[in-house]
Amino acid sequence: MTTLPDRPRTALLVIDVQNGVVDGSHNRDDVIANINTLIDRARAEDVPVVWVQHSDAELVRGSESWNYVPELVRRDTEPLVHKTYLDSFEDTHLESVLAEQGVGRLVVTGAQTDACIRSTLHGALVRGYDATLVKDAHTTEDLTAYGAPTPEQVIAHTNLYWQWQNAPGRRGGTVDTAEVNFSAERAD
Repeated sequence: MTTLPDRPRTALLVIDVQNGVVDGSHNRDDVIANINTLIDRARAEDVPVVWVQHSDAELVRGSESWNYVPELVRRDTEPLVHKTYLDSFEDTHLESVLAEQGVGRLVVTGAQTDACIRSTLHGALVRGYDATLVKDAHTTEDLTAYGAPTPEQVIAHTNLYWQWQNAPGRRGGTVDTAEVNFSAERAD
């Protein structure tokens, strides 16, 4: 249903699964395994896999904490988008990468649920994309010391509200890894 004309394809978005982002995150290993499953399926189905990598004062480009986790391996032919804001679209070339490949639907995975995942989901929807969140392929760290809910609650709440998210001509939605459908007809 995307509102972007001539953009029938779906892409898998892998956001910020970097050493310094997911170290100690909730259910880290299972989430990374699910993302790997989706990457393998996307590649087998000729679905674009787009990688997003954050940098800031704590995630310095080139540092070990900035690098993607070793369990996930990007192919040289797969686009890599560098960002410095929570929304993966903000001040990046993500839009042009997706436009080049005719992508109007996103299947979203990665970290952190309550920051870059939420911001990117909303950023996608307002820009005309359909954006499906993979319920068991995103995670966040424990920020309860700062007054945040537990990681389990953050993830559950994000899954809850995103399952019904929509806008004129666009839709959100959630799906488990096992149920992801990359077909152009339906991204979830």
